[in-house]
Amino acid sequence: MGFLSAARQGRKDDAELGVGVWRRAHDRFGRGLDRFHQMLEGIEDPEVYDAMVPLANGLADLLPAVRAVAVAAQAVAPSTGTDIPASEGAWLNEVHRELSRSGNALATAAEAVAMVRLGMGEITAVERRVLAVHEHVEHAAALLADRGA
Repeated sequence: MGFLSAARQGRKDDAELGVGVWRRAHDRFGRGLDRFHQMLEGIEDPEVYDAMVPLANGLADLLPAVRAVAVAAQAVAPSTGTDIPASEGAWLNEVHRELSRSGNALATAAEAVAMVRLGMGEITAVERRVLAVHEHVEHAAALLADRGA
């Protein structure tokens, strides 16, 4: 990505995601996704690599959903700081919690890939962590959809 396109994307992100908690949750997910793919690139065993590629693709497919949740949450309750905007019944706290958990689960999935890469972990551990990422993203989207956002 060139400088001008990065600047344009940054302005678009500022407009859609704001600069608060929703933007940070989205960006953390993106960084976790990058880390997962970096760990994947170091796997030398072709069979293991081939088993991991669909997991990585599935995670990459979640990024638009994470962005959609963050954009919708920003539209409903703009955030410019570190505090989650107030909501009746604290439902926005739950949306943010699920987005945060998805980023954390993605980071642990990347760690699991690193362990497989070092020959000290199992693919099933990566699969479990990837499943958790999917569940957290789906739950965040469902929470937002339940509120009509």
